[in-house]
Parts: sequence; structure tokens; C-alpha cells
Amino acid sequence: MLINTDKKAIEELLTRGVTEVINREHLEKALGSGKQLRIKLGIDPTSPNIHLGRAVCLFKLRDFQKLGHKVVFLIGDFTGIIGDTSDKDSERPMLSEEIVQENMKSYVAQAGKILDLDQVEVRNNSEWLSKLGYKEITEQANIFSISDFIARENIKKRLDAGKHISLREVLYPLMQGYDSVAVKADVELGGTDQRFNLLSGRALQAHYGQEPQDFVMTSILPGTDGRKMSSSWGNTINLTDSARDMFGKLMSIPDNLIMDYFIHVTRVEMDKIAEYEKQLKSGANPRDIKMILAETIVEMFYSKDEAEAEKDWFIKTFSQKQTPTDIPKVQIGKDKDTIMEILKVCFAGERSNGDIRRLLEQNAISIGDKTIADQNQEIDLSGSPVTVKAGKTTWFEVSK
Repeated sequence: MLINTDKKAIEELLTRGVTEVINREHLEKALGSGKQLRIKLGIDPTSPNIHLGRAVCLFKLRDFQKLGHKVVFLIGDFTGIIGDTSDKDSERPMLSEEIVQENMKSYVAQAGKILDLDQVEVRNNSEWLSKLGYKEITEQANIFSISDFIARENIKKRLDAGKHISLREVLYPLMQGYDSVAVKADVELGGTDQRFNLLSGRALQAHYGQEPQDFVMTSILPGTDGRKMSSSWGNTINLTDSARDMFGKLMSIPDNLIMDYFIHVTRVEMDKIAEYEKQLKSGANPRDIKMILAETIVEMFYSKDEAEAEKDWFIKTFSQKQTPTDIPKVQIGKDKDTIMEILKVCFAGERSNGDIRRLLEQNAISIGDKTIADQNQEIDLSGSPVTVKAGKTTWFEVSK
């Protein structure tokens, strides 16, 4: 395959949304050499959906792919069971193998919304991690010290607070690092919270006689509430969201994140993004620029027609405050049922029970002017249909 060594393309690859590159000089030289590199990105299937926060690295992976390099999309079906707490302030619970297998069912298809799957090497890390024994693990562990591990900011905070830290957590960086050995990665991608794990890959590759990988760290993309995008917080924009949900969620992000989203999860040219930023600083209505952002992203994952349709729907519903005329009609088959059970039928598997509970806890469910937070509250369906609103952009007409 012909490798693109254009200096401008390489410069954008290594700077757009990037916080750190190790070793930049070495990587620039490799990218300019014409040699095809192996670029690794691993994602643990800790939830059924890949969200835009995780897609930041997928977009960067696509950038490498477009330059002609071989991308390795690694699904952490083994590490997903163990759990990485790099971005957590408490211990991540272990997941069962059944849950992880269920979560990962559509991961490749979701990644295919961004990557050219015909040119992707898909791997599961259970291929090699499940075969390691105490001999190999202790050999790997000997490379690192406990002081290296506990010096990490989030681990230090937990230690200072007297919180439990398991030996399992200490071993996680070894597993991610050994992934790089197994796939012979030249480059690994990850967020800023992955720095220690990425460095572990370099150390383990050197131990096994491989040239240490370079790595590219991307910024962390905040969610719809301004905190780090996380499934456990319910502030995600998922690649599996409907076009309407995706558009509405993007319109709900804080105004100060508009440029971050343009940079990280679109490939609008940087000059154009700078123009949008200039408009905002000159007093343009953030809603107008945000609408361009939402339309751009929805078009990438759906189509231009659907993006334009959702834009029109959003303007009529929210700017002109018209009542939607295309509300889905849902029949429950009972005179009464709890709001939780009703919502399960309404979402028909599109949202997990945890997502629905979070909507209730966040006071995002209402019937008429009444907000409903108690998942066990019964709703009378014996009379006229009731309109249930979920979040800012979703309605259901519910009847018996």
C-alpha cells in the first residue's frame, strides 16, 4: 500500500487534539519513511456502546489509516473483565465474562462507523492474556515498582483517602502493555489518563526484544454535562444513538465545548474551525455554531438528508416551540404499570436499565408538567393516552 508522507498531513495528525507524543522525533521520522506502521487502539467493552469520548481515538486511528498505515482495533475482552481504574476515583468492579461478551457484540460494527473495516485488523486480547501463567506474569511484574504505580495521581488520592486498592489494579497496566507486545505495535493511541499504561507497553516491548512503541495521547472529551464523558455518569453521546438523540444531545453540550467537539470528533478543516471560533468571540450566537456542529456530526454517522431533517425538527420543536407531530406510539397492555417498566417498553432495548434509572435520577422524565423520579411510581393508563417526555428531545405517546 502506498504510504502518504505529506508533511502537512503528518503535522495535523500529531497535533490535532493531541496533548503529548512519545517519542515525537522518532515517530515523525517513521511516518516520513514510507514504511507502513502498525497502529494499535484498545477499547474495553465495559458498556454496550462506544461513545464520542472513546471515538476521539477512533478518529485519530482513521487518520493513520488514511495515510496508509495498518490499524489494529483491539477489543479488550479479557481486560474488560479485570477493569482499568486509570480514569476512576474508586475501584472498578470486575465484570463477568457473559456481560463483557454481550457488551462487545456490536463493537466492530460501531467502530466501522468511523474506520474502513476492510483495512482493519481486529483482535481480542483474550487470545494471549488468557494463556499467561504466574511465571510470565511475575516476569513482567518484575520490570515495574510499586512506587511507579502509586505515584499516579488518582491512585495517590485513593491511598491518601484510605480507599481500597486491589492487586488486580496493579496488574492491569501489565496486561495492556503486553497487548502491544502481542500485536507488535509501532504506535499506540490513548487518552491522557492512559499515560502509565502506554509507557508500560514501551517497557514490556523492550523487555521482549521489540522496539518500544511510540504513543499519541489525545485530550479527554467532556460529556454533555461538562464532566468527562462516561457511561456510568449517563452524559454520553453514543455512536448507537438515533440521529434525533445525537442531534439533541449535541445541542445540549455547554457552549465552551463547541470548539473541542469540532476539533476532536469532526474532521472539519482547522482553518474553518478557527473561523467559527472567531465568530463566537465576535458575538455570534453559540446556538447557531452548535447547530452546524450537530448537523456535521449527525451527517457523518447517518446522512446529509437525516442531518438536515433533524435540524429542521429541532428548530420547530425548540426554537419555534411547536409540539412534535411524529411522537412514537407505545402500547403497554395494562391499565397501570410503573414508570420504569413503561420506559423499558418505550426504549425497546435502545437504552439499558441503568440509563433509564439515571434519567429518572436526573429528573429528566416527565408527564405533562410533572417530573417523575421514583422508578416504582405507577402510571394510570386506563384513560386517554399519556405523553411521556424523556430528556429534552424524546417523547412517547403511551396507552394501554
